[in-house]
Amino acid sequence: MRTLPEFRQSRPVFYPDHAIHAEFACARFGLNFTPLEGDTGLLFRAASATASHYFGGGRCSAFPQNDATAATLANDKYFTQRILEEAGISTLSGQYFFLHPRHRAHRPPGHDRADAMTYFAHLDHRAFAKPLHGSRGDFARPLAGPNALADYMDEVAQFYDSILLQPIVRGDEYRIFLLDGDEIFTVRKFPPALTGDGVHSLRELAAAHDRDLQTHGLSPSGVAFDDARDADRIPPLGQRQELPGRMNRSAGGAMAFARPHHHDAAVTLARRAAQALGLRAAAVDLFTNIDSDPAAMAVIEINANPSIRFLEDSGRNDLILTIWRHTFMSVGLLHV
Repeated sequence: MRTLPEFRQSRPVFYPDHAIHAEFACARFGLNFTPLEGDTGLLFRAASATASHYFGGGRCSAFPQNDATAATLANDKYFTQRILEEAGISTLSGQYFFLHPRHRAHRPPGHDRADAMTYFAHLDHRAFAKPLHGSRGDFARPLAGPNALADYMDEVAQFYDSILLQPIVRGDEYRIFLLDGDEIFTVRKFPPALTGDGVHSLRELAAAHDRDLQTHGLSPSGVAFDDARDADRIPPLGQRQELPGRMNRSAGGAMAFARPHHHDAAVTLARRAAQALGLRAAAVDLFTNIDSDPAAMAVIEINANPSIRFLEDSGRNDLILTIWRHTFMSVGLLHV
């Protein structure tokens, strides 16, 4: 029986992770895996002796157990926030704003660029900004200073049509992965960091980090240094400097299996959030220990199509198979 690393080695580097995981799971569960779009992994079929189901790679959801309405609502960070608040679940709050004038006749007032500037001033010119429908941490970053938002909107408008502005919250960030309300795993998320090599300055290390992000289709980190002397400092070998803001692994962040101090309460909060949106498969990102209060928690966002590459990198193929067993059962390819 081939191992997961062997399946990965047999496919091109650009092959989507969940296509590789599906192929691996099919082999384990006695299902047929058939690529349908050359060797891209962007379209494939999994089949049993009596049924088959199509899956897509890229941005196509790997979780057909989530219906289209629930997944679409979860993809809109503001709609998610409103649904959770309606259900009495604590969120980070925030407001959405459009970056382009087109379609203005079809939307209510109060959500254009000028309104964003007013809201930013209300937040004392400090906010966490992200594209309303973004993913992988693209353009998610803290903003500070009167001119920061205008520059940010100009930059993001090249790729997205709307943003969400939220108050900056300090806490410990966790991700809880659920299937039908059952906790499959919980991880703590950590920010990216520049690691000194004793040769290059922080400015040079940040530039190399940003080039790598852009190679993978992500925005630069937006890191800013207090002064030129700090930017030109050469950190010693192994010294790390965290880059505040996004925690996504795709943007250089890290994850580790861990549980918050109030674990049961955090899982209950995540379960309520997934149920409020009607998601059977969900990764709920939340803050705990907000402002050093161990019991203070709030949902950041909910991902209806989360990556599980971390499990592969951690050698937890058993959890990958648990997730894909649930997925194949949801479409009738496997039975209890």
